[in-house]
Amino acid sequence: MIEKNRIFSVRELNFAAKQLIESGLPLLWVRGEISNFVCAASGHWYFSLKDEQAQVRCVMFRHKSQYLDWQPKSGAQVEVLALPGLYEARGEFQLTLEQMRPAGMGALYEAFEKLKKKLEVEGLFADSRKRALPLFPAQIGIVTSPQAAALRDVLTTLSIRMPGLPVVLYPTPVQGAGAAQKIAEAIALANQRKECEVIVLCRGGGSIEDLWSFNEEVVARAIAASHIPIVCGVGHETDFTIADFVADQRAATPTAAAQAAVPERLELLGRVAQFEQRMTRAMLRSLERAMQQLDYLQRRLVHPAQRVQQQLQHLSQLQQRLQSTLAHTLQHQNLRWQAMHQRLHSARPQFTQHATRQEEISRRMKDALQRMLERYDNRLAAVRQHLQHLDPQRVLARGYSMVRDEHGAVVTDSAAFPPGASLKVTFAKGWAKVAVTEKGSDK
Repeated sequence: MIEKNRIFSVRELNFAAKQLIESGLPLLWVRGEISNFVCAASGHWYFSLKDEQAQVRCVMFRHKSQYLDWQPKSGAQVEVLALPGLYEARGEFQLTLEQMRPAGMGALYEAFEKLKKKLEVEGLFADSRKRALPLFPAQIGIVTSPQAAALRDVLTTLSIRMPGLPVVLYPTPVQGAGAAQKIAEAIALANQRKECEVIVLCRGGGSIEDLWSFNEEVVARAIAASHIPIVCGVGHETDFTIADFVADQRAATPTAAAQAAVPERLELLGRVAQFEQRMTRAMLRSLERAMQQLDYLQRRLVHPAQRVQQQLQHLSQLQQRLQSTLAHTLQHQNLRWQAMHQRLHSARPQFTQHATRQEEISRRMKDALQRMLERYDNRLAAVRQHLQHLDPQRVLARGYSMVRDEHGAVVTDSAAFPPGASLKVTFAKGWAKVAVTEKGSDK
């Protein structure tokens, strides 16, 4: 709140005015014509923005202006996004710029995005509806202005890549009022005449206003309705138009569009030469295989007379082998018959001899059996006598006895049991259980 009777200094007044302006006016867009444009050594821009009735001072500092890809100049219609303020040192009202664009750019961009979204929803940008370009077009159509530099670039590129290729020009203006309709009509005419297998739609670079004909819906619809594949080469590499999105193939420049439309003659000649070499090598290999096969068949080919002679020789060999086999078979059968005759003769019964031999064998077996029984009786008697000498009872009968401990083990050493131990003594007749009262050693 400003006091009514307070006296302000000039600095205080300008500061208060600045506060009121900056707080009351937000960041806003202003349209006007540039006047007295100055680019200071610091890189800051100073100029006035005016219309028919007023003007305002403007400043755009270097850290903002460096992002513009174009150079403003006096007389240009622009739209600026700026913050209103007051330059206190001079008491001048001014705009501090944040962004600047040529006048009408905002509306054009808005129209561009709106149409792009609409056509995208309809599917005009879908890859599924776009067709592949022909590999070897017989004739090329070009839709552009006869005076366009892009036409010369396209024709030069076509003459280098594919000399002698027929080209049909469908002339049309590419900018200005009514250009979009003319472009659409040229595309429709090319489809109606059916002279070409691919169409190159091109023009050189320019501002968005210069390229706007290619952002019109009528051109997009004409491209989408074309039965002939279309290559779009409009503007520079960074320029994108609605026509680029709808076309069957987008090229960065008119020259690139011509390169995409036709193959390079030298490259094709190189590929043809490669194919020729491969075919030649394949034919040579096939011919070599055929010659080898011919040599092989020739070696196998025999004169009929020679063949008959070979057959006669073979027949003679077979006859000799048959005679030899027959003779060998007869000899073998004869020998076999003789062997069988001898075996039958030797197998004839001789009863008297066999009876005598049988009696002799029976007698000899009885004698052998008697001798064997006598030998076994003698051996049994010897073994019996030997066992009698080893019989423990006969030893005990001579006055010896057998001593066992409590576990039944035979005791042979007095050190094996302590005094008072219980022992079992076996005699020749009977046994006795004793207790040890004293023990000693014979040594």
